[in-house]
Parts: sequence; C-alpha cells; structure tokens
Amino acid sequence: MSEDYFDLDARLEDACKFHGDLCAGITIGTRMTLLGLQAIGIEDPKGKDRKDFMAFVETYRCPADAVLAVAGCQPGKRTLRVLDYGKTAATFVNLKTGKAVRVSVNEKDDDKTQEKTREMIEQNPHDKEWAMQPAENLFDIREVKVDIKPEHLPGKPLRIVTCSVCGERVMDCREIRKDGKNYCRSCVEGESYYSPL
Repeated sequence: MSEDYFDLDARLEDACKFHGDLCAGITIGTRMTLLGLQAIGIEDPKGKDRKDFMAFVETYRCPADAVLAVAGCQPGKRTLRVLDYGKTAATFVNLKTGKAVRVSVNEKDDDKTQEKTREMIEQNPHDKEWAMQPAENLFDIREVKVDIKPEHLPGKPLRIVTCSVCGERVMDCREIRKDGKNYCRSCVEGESYYSPL
C-alpha cells in the first residue's frame, strides 16, 4: 500500500464510519494510530503487515475504536489488547523488529492537577480544534519495551484445558493448576464479573 494510507482525512472517515460519529476521541485515536504505525515501520497495516504488529490501547473509550478501525487490529485476531487504565494512550509493537512506541495525550498547557466532571465536559467538550492541534503540542511519543508472552501473541491457542469444577474450556494459559488439576479463575479464586442467579 502507498503512503496514501497515512492520509489523515481518509483514515478519519474510516474511523468515523466504524464508530458512528466524528468526535474528539476518534480524531485523537486516529492520529495516535497513524503516528504509532509510522514510528514502528508499519506501512500496510490491513494488508501485507497485518500480522506483523500488535496494539495495546489503554482505554475502552472512543480512541480504542479508532485504533481498531484505522490499524485493522482486532481482539479476536490477538493483535489488539485493551487494558482499561482510563488513559488516552496506545502502544504499538512491531513483532518482527521488536520496536515499540507508546503514544499518549499530554495536555502540556493544562493544569495537570485539574479534575473535570461530566457536567464540565458537557458544557465545554473537547472539540475538533483541540484534537487537531500540532502533534508536538498534543502527543508524547516515546520508545518503550514491551515483554509479550507467547500466550499473548497472534495465532492459534497454545493450550486449551477444561476446568475440573465447571467443565468450561480455558485457553492460552489462563488456567490455574492446583493439585494436578486445571481450574478457571472463577472457580478457584472467585474472580468473576458475574454471579449466578
């Protein structure tokens, strides 16, 4: 694919179609993705390079949709991991070279101790002008090291076991082995987001 892939307007259109509207979060996420992919040497993320990189997104908000839409990486393909730190940041890793960069929003001119409530945000939302300021004013881009475990890499599962209590399958080394048996985290640690009725 040519350098046209890094045309901001075209990629904003892709992200907008996927997300449903064009907001500051989509604009920021699109710009973060393009900066990150360029920095790690990925030229054709949806084509020839699609298996050569991973993205780690630090929020479940709009920027995550932009990364998915623009880079083409997906949780199901194990090329996108969402770590809900509540931060507008993403790390991009070239799996062939090991080069990794973290792109984060850093509001350099704002009071870093400021807290904004939902009401304040609704009265004065970040708009496209804020999201389109020069990259050097808005983003920190730094090289980082990411240790990726084999069970996090794209590809088929490394192992599938069955929990000896509930009988459900557990993939990719997420089981807990105790007394020679395999357990899921819900059964052995009570770690669950739901409770049975």
